[in-house]
Amino acid sequence: MSADRAALEHAIERGEEDGGYIEFKTRLSKDVHLADGRLESLAAQLRHRVLSGDGEALYVVGVTDDGGIAGISPDSFSETMDVLSLLAEEAEAHIHDVETWSAGSGPADEEGLVGLATVREGAMLETDDEHIVVGTAGHVDHGKSTLVGSLVTGEADDGEGGTRSFLDVQPHEVERGLSADLSYAVYGFDDEGQVRMDNPHRKSDRARVVQEADRLVSFVDTVGHEPWLRTTIRGLVGQKLDYGLLVVAADDGPTKTTREHLGILLAMDLPTIVALTKVDAVTDERAAEVEREVESMLRDVGQTPLRAERHGVRTAVEEIGDGVVPVFSTSAVTREGLDDLDELLEALPKRASDADAEFRMYVDRTYDVKGVGAVASGTIQAGTVEAGDELLLGPMPDGSFREVEVRSIEMHYHRVDKAQAGRIVGIALKGVREREVQRGMALVPRSADVRPVRSFDAEVMVLNHPTRIQDGYEPVIHLETVSEAAVFSPEGGRLLPGDTGETTVEFKFRPYLVEEGQRFVFREGRSKGVGTVTDVEYADE
Repeated sequence: MSADRAALEHAIERGEEDGGYIEFKTRLSKDVHLADGRLESLAAQLRHRVLSGDGEALYVVGVTDDGGIAGISPDSFSETMDVLSLLAEEAEAHIHDVETWSAGSGPADEEGLVGLATVREGAMLETDDEHIVVGTAGHVDHGKSTLVGSLVTGEADDGEGGTRSFLDVQPHEVERGLSADLSYAVYGFDDEGQVRMDNPHRKSDRARVVQEADRLVSFVDTVGHEPWLRTTIRGLVGQKLDYGLLVVAADDGPTKTTREHLGILLAMDLPTIVALTKVDAVTDERAAEVEREVESMLRDVGQTPLRAERHGVRTAVEEIGDGVVPVFSTSAVTREGLDDLDELLEALPKRASDADAEFRMYVDRTYDVKGVGAVASGTIQAGTVEAGDELLLGPMPDGSFREVEVRSIEMHYHRVDKAQAGRIVGIALKGVREREVQRGMALVPRSADVRPVRSFDAEVMVLNHPTRIQDGYEPVIHLETVSEAAVFSPEGGRLLPGDTGETTVEFKFRPYLVEEGQRFVFREGRSKGVGTVTDVEYADE
């Protein structure tokens, strides 16, 4: 995170005028400040600062006692935050936010860091079990991001896709109106109704939603443009989704991409909802025609459409899954159908959680955060992780696993002390550099018995292929967050379109963490299929 230097100067001025809730520290170290009873003394000081600030204190780090800017190394800054976190926990408080910037005009690693930590009263909130993750799918320009943006804000769209800016999108995506990577959004519910985002460009607003809501709905918004199908598959396969939301525009109808995305959702056994969007842009007759096309598409793949408008939201909640797909007619411009989607998302049950299993998370994205270091982002597949946990990261390209430690955890920019299966989180890691962390690697407990896998046996179904699959066929495998070229060696020497059979799959370039029972998608050109891992061969044997 970063802040304008004026923020620091303003904090120093406030501290000089009224230092009751502002504390200046050059640095904090474990050896000095946690020894010989100093923890209790410093925790009492922190408690006093928090009470003086009506529940909030500011710690300015990397400065002298009189507010002079000194700057400390990134390692010292990181250790300082670790110590401050322990002090806050002792004082029944927590670090809410940290802003950092360079102490001078040069690079941060040369000039040193200065930081502003906001400490708030109360322990860091633990997330509850009422948190579902929904993955969107559908053709480009069918309104996925706009629909999600209107849901999480409660605002009507301007007809130009304006509410899509409420998602995690890049400037060039906003300018072009096309998503090029996965994006994320969140909203929630409490006893009084919806807890929505107010400002899409303020990270603290997402954190507020996580903090205030009793039930959360996280969206993983995928890409509809055909050239980025690989990214869409990564979003639908690599995240621990509870439900799929397939979007079909009323002014276009189901397309080849729509059917392909539906096939992926069903292949991953995801209970699916269909949202017919842009109904305000067409006549009632056209909307009804497209709805019939959607129902026909669903029946073609063995699914039973359930029109929510006719049967009600309660029935949709009770019947979704097991071959039943609720269908909603919506408009982000008029907000038609969005109240029904709110009602559905508030009532949908969390699918079976693996929170009691051993922790596991596959890395989807990585970041290098100034003052924090390497951050690995992804969806927790199983178990629970806490700050301070000792983990293994890997496999590395050579098949080894690296020992790392959890420095801190954030969920939608809200810092939490622990998170469990199904949560989309960023985990700050100690003991590794960001450039060494790669998508497809896994995080597991240090005590886990894990070994690198270079090849595995699988049962596959060929959904589409122009001829036949033979020995040496090289598709891209999408397994969890892994997207890697692999070589097929089918049993019997070949597989035909529509066939289900056994094959050996070998990664071309490096090993990954693969286990029996995991499902995957494979694709090459117009060819595609799905599979399940039946046995693994360890790379170190």
